[in-house]
Amino acid sequence: MTVVKSRKIIAVLCICLIVIFGIVVNVKLLNLWEYDPGGNDIYYTWLEGKRLLAGENPYARVLAGNMRENDKYATYFPLFYLLSALTQWIGFRDYSTWLEVWRPIFLAFNIGIGILIFYHFYQDRLWLLGLFAAFFWLFSRWTIHVTKIVHIEFIPIFLLLLSLTLISRRKELSFLLYGCSLAIKQIAIFLLPLYLIWAWQLAEENKFKAVIKALFYIILIPAILSLPFILWNAEGFFKSILFSATRLPSSHVSAASLDALLRDSYPAFVGIKAKLPMLFLMGLIFLSSIQKTIGIYTSVLLMMAVFINFNSVLFLQYFSWIVPFIPLVLCDRYIISRE
Repeated sequence: MTVVKSRKIIAVLCICLIVIFGIVVNVKLLNLWEYDPGGNDIYYTWLEGKRLLAGENPYARVLAGNMRENDKYATYFPLFYLLSALTQWIGFRDYSTWLEVWRPIFLAFNIGIGILIFYHFYQDRLWLLGLFAAFFWLFSRWTIHVTKIVHIEFIPIFLLLLSLTLISRRKELSFLLYGCSLAIKQIAIFLLPLYLIWAWQLAEENKFKAVIKALFYIILIPAILSLPFILWNAEGFFKSILFSATRLPSSHVSAASLDALLRDSYPAFVGIKAKLPMLFLMGLIFLSSIQKTIGIYTSVLLMMAVFINFNSVLFLQYFSWIVPFIPLVLCDRYIISRE
């Protein structure tokens, strides 16, 4: 048996283990599909789909608010709201039935993330470490929490990881996948400058054109999907998308953010001004990436860690965005200069 064939057999066996354990642990051992998410955020994505089918604009409600206090506004780009409406349109209108459709879809993307993580290590013949990294993702408390509350995190994280996997070989596809991730949930929007930096660095000639082309591909899908809603009610759409940047600090865990504490002493420190400490730290990451002192996965890990630690609002599902990149920092391809 050749070495190449042996490696392929090992890869297939490892992927089978990832799939089997992912299904059995989530569905059978932990009985996560028996948990009723009730009024969690997933309910409101179903509700926005229902509103769309009724001819209501999901982004219009924000106009009745003050851009500070949250009333479960539609703050994502529209792709998942459209998918929610499509699922209901084909017949799964009841909330519990709708959940039964999306649970296996979310699980498939969850397992897909584990397989992508394994693939990175398998490329370097580190299949044991790859198996560890895949299981580290699948059974992390944050991954389990997202499964339990049936949230949409797995789809945009999978698309982001797939985008990063392809960025050096299929740049245009990579940029489209990143844009598709943003179109579902734009938590990774802070990575946009990094993508433009990488486009510049990967271009062999005409770097300015490469950056403009990358930006075009990234915004293409979100822009196309958002255009009908912009034409429908531009003010409502843009205020809904910007609401996350202007809302009052709040936390769903017992850990206050820097801007929340500063606001107690300086009431005017709110909204965009409250994001300045976070943006400053992100700027340092951008500069480090430009200098190639950190690699792609290290950059992403640091960016998402800064977002989680300094954002005005913290939900437990946010932590799932850093879990894949903790082991993946070992797969960075950049040669770090220590001179």
